[in-house]
Amino acid sequence: MHHARQHAETKTRERRARLAHEAARLIAESGIRDFHQAKLKAAQRLGIHDDASLPRNREIEDALREYQRLFQGEAQVNALRQRRDAALRALEFFAPFDARLVGPVLDGTADANAPVQLHLYTDDAEAVPRFLEDHRIPAETRSRRMRLDRERALDCPVWLFSAEDMGFDIAVLPHDALRQAPLSSIDEKPMRRASAAQLQALLIQEDLAGYEDGRAR
Repeated sequence: MHHARQHAETKTRERRARLAHEAARLIAESGIRDFHQAKLKAAQRLGIHDDASLPRNREIEDALREYQRLFQGEAQVNALRQRRDAALRALEFFAPFDARLVGPVLDGTADANAPVQLHLYTDDAEAVPRFLEDHRIPAETRSRRMRLDRERALDCPVWLFSAEDMGFDIAVLPHDALRQAPLSSIDEKPMRRASAAQLQALLIQEDLAGYEDGRAR
């Protein structure tokens, strides 16, 4: 009995790993950014339909990092750096709104399909569209549900536009949300965020690491 249970658990673990890697491949190759959608599509492709085999988002993110390292290498590193540089300029541009960088560009999984995601903070609903209009930036509007904490959720306006040959995804939150980041859809913990100064420090750290690495060779 014990042996049969162990065998079943091993099979489930193997299926979860296969699904995580297939979902990661779909994200990397087709530009799907929604982990849940990628997970369901992977399950459909592999013909795996039991919920126990569905990997957690964190497992998919780990598989995505591994996939990018193995198959995208330098191209992904370059796309990430390009987006981090653009993000720094965007954070400085949107400084009046206490802008913060979030998402794949900050966590390091961004590729050439990934938009630069920022959170802006204001209690004036018209301030961001007015700012975009004043700077002649044509943008589309959407709405996104964000969980501020375990009890509270909020529908936030999102503005999408293109600049420097890449997409920007700007979510607008109330000013008091600056005190604590909304919950991540990946692990339901407060999202990692970076101000312009924090991103600048990260880029300097990266450059130093690259320089040391180059010298070591």
